[in-house]
Amino acid sequence: MTPPLPAPPASTAPFLRASGLSRSFGERRVLTDVAFTVHAGARAGLIGQNGSGKSTLLRILAGIDRADAGTVEVPAGARIGLLRQDFPLDAAASLREVLHEAQAPQFLARARVEQAGDALALDPDDPERIRELDEAVAAAERTGAWTAESRAEAAVAGLGLASVDPGRAVETLSGGQRARLMLAGLLLARPDILLLDEPTNHLDDDAADFLHRVLAGWHGPVIAASHDRAFLDDIATEILDLDPVPASLAPGGLDEDAPATEVRGLTRTRGRYSDHVLQRLGEREAWERRYAAEQEELRRLRARGRDSHLVGHSGAAPRTEGRAARKFYADRNARVVRRRVDDAARRLEALEGAQVRRPPRELVFGGLDVAGTPRRAGAGLALREAGVTGRLAPVTLDAGPGDQVLVEGPNGSGKSTLLAILAGHAAPTSGAADVRGRVGLLSQDPAPRDPSLAVEEVYRHAVGDARADAVALPAFGLLDPRDLARPVGVLSTGQLRRLELAIILADPPEILALDEPTNHLSLDLATALESLLPGYPGIVVVASHDRWLRRRWQGQVLSLAPVTG
Repeated sequence: MTPPLPAPPASTAPFLRASGLSRSFGERRVLTDVAFTVHAGARAGLIGQNGSGKSTLLRILAGIDRADAGTVEVPAGARIGLLRQDFPLDAAASLREVLHEAQAPQFLARARVEQAGDALALDPDDPERIRELDEAVAAAERTGAWTAESRAEAAVAGLGLASVDPGRAVETLSGGQRARLMLAGLLLARPDILLLDEPTNHLDDDAADFLHRVLAGWHGPVIAASHDRAFLDDIATEILDLDPVPASLAPGGLDEDAPATEVRGLTRTRGRYSDHVLQRLGEREAWERRYAAEQEELRRLRARGRDSHLVGHSGAAPRTEGRAARKFYADRNARVVRRRVDDAARRLEALEGAQVRRPPRELVFGGLDVAGTPRRAGAGLALREAGVTGRLAPVTLDAGPGDQVLVEGPNGSGKSTLLAILAGHAAPTSGAADVRGRVGLLSQDPAPRDPSLAVEEVYRHAVGDARADAVALPAFGLLDPRDLARPVGVLSTGQLRRLELAIILADPPEILALDEPTNHLSLDLATALESLLPGYPGIVVVASHDRWLRRRWQGQVLSLAPVTG
């Protein structure tokens, strides 16, 4: 087991506070009145549907993006570090240079100690030089200057980069290696506040355990946006959920006087992700029950307002025909009617002003068989010692319709390479691979598309007009209807993967190959997808690091050996 990085010193950032953050892109509102505080030592898991604004919120907190309204408050001088899903690294820089740059303040602090020491040696009794040395030593201790090399070695080993040549350029690294290098550099920089956007997407079990140990000892606030359920259960001390809940139904609402019509921009739950899921289900059910009951009461009050304009029998004459009697009964009728109408109107006005909003329509995955089932019988996989030099050790695999195969193994063992062979995107350099049937491959990186095309246009171009007419994109329940006319260039990575999944399922393949299917997908969709895979009539091959998925897997398991040589 790789030892964890030494814990950073006590944080100079005891909190991070967001107040009333809102952000729109054009006419689309992404964040609405988001407010929360995360204190030092707390580890907040940030969750929400694809496109709910998780990455946008992290960029605002890091100062990379600006909110339309609201403020972010941190103590003066606090350093904020953000792990981004894109990789803003110098392509020509080497792995060694990236890590050295991350620790540059620590090496500078050590150099200042040496300079201050040399200066003091020239005049040992100078109080100003003594003070400068004391300050330099304190700064070096705060930054971890004395342990910089050992921490770098621990991070490289813990994140599975020890086998990578330190002189290799970033542009030659795989996407997973670049992601782990970004994470290593961020941890070595030791910011006071740590913001992580999908930190486990490219981590195997050992690397995920290493990150868990590092975060467990982090002194400053940590916010991690993640779709990794096992990771959230392991590290989170609280959950920040961007999916909406009315303020009146959410525990610890915005304030006690907040109107019931207000929908919170964020729901906060203390404890683990599993605890949050149960609470969230209860809140949604309560919301739907209250909305239904209020709508029924509104209908009743409106009907009462219409029907309460007469008292008694409208056609019955008073018992005496005298003019005074007729006036008496008419006045009485008017007073009673007015009281009833006024009472109904007051109750209607009060309820209309305080009624809870309609629960937003939740995306519900239509299933793997929206467009039917695989058409071809006799599909199968037969791999015999199939391997790729330097990328995939020889493997043997047999699978037929109805079989589910989980491919697991450490980073660099060739999981994606194996799926590429099945899809015909790569060829084995040894052994043989017999693939019978069409393969639909959901890659980790969405296929490049013209960013100016609308989502529906991309779908139609990919599947053809006839199939797009027969199986409309909304039928899958993967994308919000309001997003269908938006250009794909503004979609989140999770939304792009949802689109790719719909394109694959529009003509169900005999072999469904999914490369890290839970990466970037919302927790609800990941759970739904896992539950439906066992019923797919074709062959399912899943390559995954997801510990939650693997713990519940019931099909075959193909464990890949690390590639050597």
